[in-house]
Amino acid sequence: MNEKNSTAERLEGSLVAENIREALRPRIDAFVTTAQRAPRLGLLLAGDDAGSEVYVRNKILQSEKLGMETDLRRLSASATFSEAMAVVQEFNANLTVDGILVQSPLPRSMGNDAEQRIFDAIDPKKDVDGFNPRNVGRLVQNRATLVPCTPAGIVMLLDRQGVDVSGKHAVVIGRSDIVGKPMAMLLLHRHATVTICHSRTSNLKSIAASADLLVAAVGRPCFVTAEFVKNGAVVIDVGINPMTVREDIVEIFGESSKKVQAFDRRGQVLVGDVHPGVNNVAGGLTPVPGGVGPLTIAMLLSNTVSAAEARLRDSKLSVK
Repeated sequence: MNEKNSTAERLEGSLVAENIREALRPRIDAFVTTAQRAPRLGLLLAGDDAGSEVYVRNKILQSEKLGMETDLRRLSASATFSEAMAVVQEFNANLTVDGILVQSPLPRSMGNDAEQRIFDAIDPKKDVDGFNPRNVGRLVQNRATLVPCTPAGIVMLLDRQGVDVSGKHAVVIGRSDIVGKPMAMLLLHRHATVTICHSRTSNLKSIAASADLLVAAVGRPCFVTAEFVKNGAVVIDVGINPMTVREDIVEIFGESSKKVQAFDRRGQVLVGDVHPGVNNVAGGLTPVPGGVGPLTIAMLLSNTVSAAEARLRDSKLSVK
């Protein structure tokens, strides 16, 4: 990992995501030829979360650009847990649905454990988010085929950038089932020494500053400052946080910054978990937007194609 004091190398996830998508085209063509249909992703969007609307729209757009099919089911914010479960069970039973994605968050009215119960119910072979307990167990054993999309995309980015984590100290700030925990497992499988930090970690700054690779997934705007970062470390910013107060944006980015200009046009901006001052310390840094986000969607498409291929192989074996 390169050590330097100048501006960090910009680790463009969007470019790697484009390469991932292009590599899927011949696989999709081969699947269509054999199965006489395109790989299909079933999506459940419940509630009226604005961010979820954007994420699902982008997922559908990228799927259809590759010639894949999508089946979007919408439920209102007042929908019941039983209605959401019915959609999942329908997708499970549908032989033409290869992957199932339930967009998080679900409405609070469905209950605090609604998402986990839904993930438990998804057919593991169609679980393209990798959140079903069976797929989580396989990930821990380093034999998963459907890996959570954001951590899988980050690993792909590190590979494409030539970042070797073997023998290095990696710190993951955040312990979520979606990013933090699976990220730690993937890095451990690549022989990194991994520390997971969270809101109750003592001496968080000093622990983070010992990392050769720092993954920030805390969901707090610009929380990780230069004090958290070792000189020359690679920093992966997973956060996508809306900021809506102009004074706060000016204080962090400066009056003449592009972030302030974007706020003046749109009324809000998206920022990561990493403060812009880290750019002067890190050896490499993912931007927000254009860093981890595109990789997440690309890996979702990759998982869907992998699930479709595996189901096609299974069907041929069952016929024999």
